[in-house]
Amino acid sequence: MLSFGAESSSSLLPKNLKIKIYRSIIFPVVLYGCETLSLTYREECRQRVFEKGVLRRIFGTKRDGVTGKWRKLPIEVLNDMYSSPNIVQVIKERKIRWVGHAACMGESKGVYRVLLGKPEGKRPLGRPRHRWQDNIKMDLQEVGCEGMDWIDLAQDRDGWHALVNMVMNLLVP
Repeated sequence: MLSFGAESSSSLLPKNLKIKIYRSIIFPVVLYGCETLSLTYREECRQRVFEKGVLRRIFGTKRDGVTGKWRKLPIEVLNDMYSSPNIVQVIKERKIRWVGHAACMGESKGVYRVLLGKPEGKRPLGRPRHRWQDNIKMDLQEVGCEGMDWIDLAQDRDGWHALVNMVMNLLVP
């Protein structure tokens, strides 16, 4: 995990500068290559915990008016103060956008063959792991596009861009 460093809790830097540092340096590093991740629920939770920790370090604690004690801000208040989509939404949106791009490449490209290919050999014993395609289907199911062939859906660019925007507007808990 990345550490946000001492500058995040420094009172010398204004909050808007800390947010700019987070958005321009830390956020891209955390999201590097997220399009190809097979995101599990546990990894989603880890991403949310990381983001919540960074936001808590940026915005700090508040003194309770009644008791006078310092307390952490609830995540709802942090999200209102940050006013940007959460990290899991961004990952899902980027993944859906990338799969649309890869599906439009055609069968002659290597990326398309890897996207739809099935590896040869035996699978290990036990419960099968979630594949990347399974995650795409689950993300599309959240939007209400279950049962649709996402490869055919990706061929329509305008429809696919509308779908990507719909995924971005999802409220992920």
